[in-house]
Amino acid sequence: MNSSDKILTLPHLQDLLQTWRSQGQQIVFTNGCFDILHLGHVDYLEKARQLGDKMVLGLNTDASICRIKGPSRPLQDEMSRARVMASLLFIDAVVLFDENTPLKLIEAIQPDILVKGDDYTIENIVGHEIVMARGGAVKTVPLVKGYSTTNIVNKIEDQVKSTKG
Repeated sequence: MNSSDKILTLPHLQDLLQTWRSQGQQIVFTNGCFDILHLGHVDYLEKARQLGDKMVLGLNTDASICRIKGPSRPLQDEMSRARVMASLLFIDAVVLFDENTPLKLIEAIQPDILVKGDDYTIENIVGHEIVMARGGAVKTVPLVKGYSTTNIVNKIEDQVKSTKG
């Protein structure tokens, strides 16, 4: 299987989810921008995947990232980000979403386990009500401190400024 085979439209993902569920697989869902993949992302996603059998990643489109983070983001286009994320062995499917939050996607997927980093509380995780209402679990996993795309971008910008000065 090529990594690009794991990048799915929602209808294709729903067919795959039906197959996984018929096999008794527990579906884990998380989401994010994942603009520059770093250790914090890898650690978080690996821990999230260990909570169930299959991991579905909702990935913000370029347009939604631009609305959320401003006109200078994303740094990488959505298909590049999707392909990088799909290449990770603990990601079973990647699906893009264009809204500011993954609420509609969570409603459509109905994951068994919804996961975010421990910088969220359960009550602040978008879609927690949907998952919990059908008996699913909402969990947070510890984040590796000091790793973020913003920190990496700031470090690069600082180094560029210091070489020009």
